[in-house]
Amino acid sequence: MNALVNHQFKLVRRPVGMVQRSDFEYSSAPVVQPGDGEVLVKILYISLDPAMRGWMKEGKSYVPPVGIGEVMRAGAVGRVITSNDPGIAVGDHVVGILGVQEYAVAKAKQLTRVDPRMAPLPVYLGTLGMPGMTAYFGLLEVGKAVAGDTVVVSGAAGAVGQVVGQVAKIKGCRVVGIAGGKDKCDYLRSIGFDAAIDYKNEDLKAALKQHCPKGVDVYFDNVGGEILDAVLTQLAMHARIVICGAISQYNEATMKGPANYMSLLVNRATMQGMVVFDYASRYGEAAREMAAWMASGQLKTREHIVEGLETFPDTLAKLFTGENTGKLVLKVASS
Repeated sequence: MNALVNHQFKLVRRPVGMVQRSDFEYSSAPVVQPGDGEVLVKILYISLDPAMRGWMKEGKSYVPPVGIGEVMRAGAVGRVITSNDPGIAVGDHVVGILGVQEYAVAKAKQLTRVDPRMAPLPVYLGTLGMPGMTAYFGLLEVGKAVAGDTVVVSGAAGAVGQVVGQVAKIKGCRVVGIAGGKDKCDYLRSIGFDAAIDYKNEDLKAALKQHCPKGVDVYFDNVGGEILDAVLTQLAMHARIVICGAISQYNEATMKGPANYMSLLVNRATMQGMVVFDYASRYGEAAREMAAWMASGQLKTREHIVEGLETFPDTLAKLFTGENTGKLVLKVASS
């Protein structure tokens, strides 16, 4: 075991603008052994998420920033190769915050066992992982979506957005997705969205009026910026806006707030932020319901998998250039 070498990406400077390879150090170190109550995990797949850009910034947030010189924070799924905890056996597959590296030592109580016979491992980083939990609780608990609502989702072809739209359809809502490019919009229609708006090639306000003639009851926002401003002009009375993310703003030095926020007053609407960790005690409930929807064919999943740990900085950038459709996952090793 001592002969194992761990390759990892460490954050060496805080990015300015788009994330660059030079913001990280790709280094190697001997694999360390787990202590009591810990396990050693061989990482197989790493989750790449827009939130990672925020974790690199200094300042107050819902989690502390990644420290300079620390392994870059990331969710991952892998196989246990050494265990010093009776609750997890060698050979078990687990998911948790394991970092951008080949091997990780983690406390067993901070990991969740998953079954690759029930779903492919990358799905546990997407629809049955944090993005799926975010979609489920953001839409149903914060957005309070109910049958008959018109639900609009931005970043709709991404990991969270694709699940939001499908869960909304399952719950009896009319669903309009906003995405960039014909291929992404075609994908949204293929998984049941009632309409898809290509913000790169359409007049967004006109398209919203066309597809949401009675206004927007629930807006699930993943992008912020100009798209948020446009949707604010189309709100229905007592609309609910879920602030999940603002990917259009993450690489900007100064984030711009909504220009049309007085629409909240006029329409007696609410805008609420959501962080998925607040619902951690209920993840099991959501996972069981979504797994049943997947088994019945009501909920489809799509992963965009890129191979090679060494590609991490360039692959992460795909999130901000819009190159991915579905959940972006980095494949580190075969199981």
